[in-house]
Amino acid sequence: MSTQPHHVVIVGGGFGGLYAAKTLAKANVSVTLVDRRNFHLFQPLLYQVATGALSPANIATPLRAILRDNANTRVLLAEVSGIDAAAHRLLLTDGALPYDTLILATGVTHAYFGHDDWMQHAPGLKTIEDATAIRAQILTAFEAAERETDPAKIREWLTFLVVGAGPTGVEMAGAVAEIARYTLKGNFRHINPADARILLLEGADRVLSTYPPDLSQNVLDTLSQMGVTVQTGTLVTDVQAQGVVTKRGDQTEFIPARTIVWAAGIQASPIGRMAAQAFGAETDRIGRVIVQPDLSLAGHPNVFVIGDLAHYQHQGDKPLPGVAQVAIQQGRYVAHLIQARLTGTALPPFHYRDLGNMATIGRAAAVGDFGRIHVRGIVGWLAWLFVHVMSLVEFQNRVLVILQWAWSYITRNRAARLIEGETARPSDG
Repeated sequence: MSTQPHHVVIVGGGFGGLYAAKTLAKANVSVTLVDRRNFHLFQPLLYQVATGALSPANIATPLRAILRDNANTRVLLAEVSGIDAAAHRLLLTDGALPYDTLILATGVTHAYFGHDDWMQHAPGLKTIEDATAIRAQILTAFEAAERETDPAKIREWLTFLVVGAGPTGVEMAGAVAEIARYTLKGNFRHINPADARILLLEGADRVLSTYPPDLSQNVLDTLSQMGVTVQTGTLVTDVQAQGVVTKRGDQTEFIPARTIVWAAGIQASPIGRMAAQAFGAETDRIGRVIVQPDLSLAGHPNVFVIGDLAHYQHQGDKPLPGVAQVAIQQGRYVAHLIQARLTGTALPPFHYRDLGNMATIGRAAAVGDFGRIHVRGIVGWLAWLFVHVMSLVEFQNRVLVILQWAWSYITRNRAARLIEGETARPSDG
């Protein structure tokens, strides 16, 4: 009499969920990967879509194509509405899915510290739609400035604010500076794009505050050379359609600007709240689920939370960072753990192997923190380029990205400078 294979349900096709599924390809289990999008998105390069260096298809690959050789895996395009812990069912908006083991890997989104109304004026950068909307907003600002006659309004249109000087904020500010000073050079008749003012606002006392101080200083110096004005110790207290209100010490200032990019905070996806309600799990202040040393939930050894959604604090005094390598390693670990349990063996707790952190500032300028080894400049940029290209899932994407980057490096041109959708219409509102 045959029995159904152990059913592993994975929610989320990001790095963690995808690598869990790929690692289970030869296991004696059935796998169902659920995602509301039909593609895996390489989020570290979203800022390049937002600044016209790459097209969305360069950094996104259909999940079915990636997992086509996984005979034990199916992909469902579906929206999760809840979890029935007692019946071991994942609830969907159009049905339910039973599971034996559940892996939650839905990541995080941007947060506005209780001011969600700021989102309409200061979009974050987590999805393809975010990236294309920001790209349209940046390019539209130059178009609006070209038609303007009032010098004050031209300055307003040509002021670009990036809030938050972590890796995303630094990368965005550097890319916008390159667009203004090189890519758009000679493209306009009434304005000089190089007159654009790029401001990077950070509440901490230095940029890339999680990196070693010497690399933070190198990034600050490089951004300054590129024409980016960095204001540290600066808190944003209000975001409006035509600018932001900032506070530095006792000084309050309104900075007029039509383009504001938010890179200052994150919060867990709603699945984290569902897990807390269904399993009685604890969450941290931004909604990440606190997990056991083996990435399971307390009292629920068949439920795992991995990647950015997980608060893992069993290795050092801080939670693991929200980077792709953490999610990849956790996805692989949980897959191996599931297989070990099915054969009656055990694995030691999860242990993250830190492979280093990198951030790019612009053309031939990046920094890398590899423990005692710090790299910067062209060496850091080449290391960053190699790691990111090799991390792209599909070989075809790697070839396209290499060709795009080579062309951009030689010509300083950005081929994907398209204005699409409603965001293309300048507004005085």
